[in-house]
Amino acid sequence: MLKVLIPTLMLIPTAWMAPAKWLWPTTLMHSLLIAFASLSWLSNVAETGWTSINFYMATDSLSVPLLVLTCWLLPLMVLASQNHTTSEPLNRQRTYLSLLTSLQIFLILAFGATEIVMFYVMFEATLIPTLILITRWGNQTERLNAGVYFLFYTLAGSLPLLVALLLLQNSTGTLSLLTLPYSNPMELSSYAHKLWWGGCLLAFLVKMPLYGVHLWLPKAHVEAPIAGSMILAAVLLKLGGYGMMRMVVMLEPLTKELSYPFIVFALWGIIMTGSICLRQTDLKSLIAYSSVSHMGLVVGGILIQTPWGFSGALILMIAHGLASSALFCLANTSYERTHSRTMLLARGLQMVLPLMTAWWFIASLANLALPPLPNLMGELMIITSLFNWSWWTIVLTGAGTLITASYSLYMFLMSQRGPLPTHLIALDPSHTREHLLVALHLLPLILLVLKPELIWGWAC
Repeated sequence: MLKVLIPTLMLIPTAWMAPAKWLWPTTLMHSLLIAFASLSWLSNVAETGWTSINFYMATDSLSVPLLVLTCWLLPLMVLASQNHTTSEPLNRQRTYLSLLTSLQIFLILAFGATEIVMFYVMFEATLIPTLILITRWGNQTERLNAGVYFLFYTLAGSLPLLVALLLLQNSTGTLSLLTLPYSNPMELSSYAHKLWWGGCLLAFLVKMPLYGVHLWLPKAHVEAPIAGSMILAAVLLKLGGYGMMRMVVMLEPLTKELSYPFIVFALWGIIMTGSICLRQTDLKSLIAYSSVSHMGLVVGGILIQTPWGFSGALILMIAHGLASSALFCLANTSYERTHSRTMLLARGLQMVLPLMTAWWFIASLANLALPPLPNLMGELMIITSLFNWSWWTIVLTGAGTLITASYSLYMFLMSQRGPLPTHLIALDPSHTREHLLVALHLLPLILLVLKPELIWGWAC
């Protein structure tokens, strides 16, 4: 853990001390080395127990895939942001890189924490850099509104969690993830206990986000700069899923009766947000709503509490993180050239950037869960376990998969095919940097097909 955490901490002085012309290459190289160092965590992922380095930080097969995804994303965010921050003053570029690094530090501490309070503090700490990224580096004036939504939705959801954690500490005497699963099961019977159950999960359901408390997500995604969108889609939503997986184990036996409305909301959300995607005009907004739809499946998979549901949820979180982040990068390359996110005004790009269209095609297919990609493996595991729980769910999940395929193809056809609008003249060619960026998203996704046990968590 320290071999990744200490170099990440040192990235901040690196960003401030590197000479101007070496600022981006140095931070990129440094963060890539950290990402490659983090791959060593995957070596003992096949064992189910904890690999502890001290009382406060440890890894197990649930947190390792998310930790590696976090470390893998920092160099990609540096690559993606290079172009649109070059015109800024040097100190702002350094601040931008420091914010991205601080975000990675908080996320490593959150996913590696063995104490739930430490996880909670880091869960909240990620708000600050993300909020600054959205409100300072966003594109439109709406960004302040988006920042307010983002902050208050998350804070309102996570304050009950703090109270719930204090009550848990009071009744069990510990908040360590290493010992909590072995503590005596609590007698949960009264209405107060049911409120406590809601408090424990509400913060994570808002972060996921569950349909109904999802309004902050499209706003935040659309207004955030490219690095903000990438980290939001790829890792910050996964904090909610990770927290749910850790907490749900301790909430027996209440989950059986109390999870029904949430599963219904999650499955209904798949249909609703998918339908919203079908009539979106804004490219980033479409990708943001598709995230809500995918996370609905993850919520369903976690709440029914079967090994298949859990594994499917973890696989889908990792696969969605890579695919969704790649789509945001591609949307950004198109935005940097056409200066419009409206699909009607920036269509037919296959004529001008044919190689980019190939990347668009692969990323869209990954988003609609093409076999044999991990996206399909995760979705199938969740849909199967939901079907086993109640066969009615197949109606909703089946319709959801159909709609997902429809809007993914709609997005690809609208943005890439058709005649090139006459106002698009003298577009920049695609750069090697952009191809490398998308390749580093999609290659891990394709390679995971060969060794899926790295990301299937507790199922082994």
